[in-house]
Amino acid sequence: MKGPEFDLSQTMGGPRWGEGRRDSRSDRVVGEGFLGSTTHSDAAATEIGRIVDRFFSSMRSAVGQVVEALPVDAEVLAPVREAVRSVEVMLATGDVSALTGLVDAVNAAGEVLATRVTGGYEVDEFGFDEHFYRNIWLPLWRPLFENWFRVEVIGAENIPADGAGLIVSNHAGVVPVDALMTTVAVHDHTGRALRLLAADLAMTLPGSAPLARRAGATLACAADAERLLEGGHLVAVWPEGYKGLGKPFADRYRLQRFGRGGFVSTALAAGAPIIPCSVVGSEEIYPKIGEFLPLARLLGLPYVPITPTFPLLGPLGGIPLPTKWTIEFGEPIETSHLGPDASDDPMVVFEITDQVRENIQNTLFRNLARRGSVFFG
Repeated sequence: MKGPEFDLSQTMGGPRWGEGRRDSRSDRVVGEGFLGSTTHSDAAATEIGRIVDRFFSSMRSAVGQVVEALPVDAEVLAPVREAVRSVEVMLATGDVSALTGLVDAVNAAGEVLATRVTGGYEVDEFGFDEHFYRNIWLPLWRPLFENWFRVEVIGAENIPADGAGLIVSNHAGVVPVDALMTTVAVHDHTGRALRLLAADLAMTLPGSAPLARRAGATLACAADAERLLEGGHLVAVWPEGYKGLGKPFADRYRLQRFGRGGFVSTALAAGAPIIPCSVVGSEEIYPKIGEFLPLARLLGLPYVPITPTFPLLGPLGGIPLPTKWTIEFGEPIETSHLGPDASDDPMVVFEITDQVRENIQNTLFRNLARRGSVFFG
């Protein structure tokens, strides 16, 4: 092509392509069955491709050996295999359309960050930040819910679609992971935010208190619980407290005392239904076989657990075992027909407390009986 001021057919004073250059063209075999004119750059790219192919071949072999050596559920490894296949296809074909999901995720993260930076979110009187809850808190725990514990949810239809409700659950697992998984279960099956009644320790520690309030927790006291229920919120409580959370592994799935039934009095005063909740799987994530009593007293903690992996494996001992979970929500126990005055009747409170506890214990036994494996369900 010629223009008024230049002529691309003429040399510019330097050597022509292939004259005295290191990457001059020569006949080289590229791949198999193709004889073409290549450069040193082409050969380097081809060698990089071979290196990548050898790397993924060795990774496939290593993963295969691990799968054969360990009793890992194929369902758990399915997402890993799918991801490896997607990367292989992308590298082999040059098709990056598989990364569109990554682009969408980056854009969504940008929107969340912009909202947090500009303060475009609201916080209620209890400190609950719904934007943080739905866009940061739940996505943080959902991978554990879906891929690590593979939680099976039963009876989600028993959770009120709107209006007040008090979910009462068993408590276990050394740390309150069961509360987090119940939160994800309720939201993902009903779309509702679950407001947790947390222990004093969680609401007084400098690091956890602000985070807990943003995530919807409040102090487990009758005044806060009643206000939440009267406001039409869905509330959850774990009456066993630390006695259930930190009980020895030998006592797993045996409910501890439910206190004096304060949660029942609160539900009666607000006229809210009580939904029993039974969690199977949480007891085995950190099998507690002992305690560091002196250290617990020194730190002001209810207990410092000893498990088969902690403190023997150090920080790795903090990884929960990948047990298979079942969370079942029972039929609601209605209280509105009894009237708010029933909250002052100790016989009514005791009777409903016993009914709730018996319901949860029987459901635990039933789901344990149908469970074939701690890790695979």
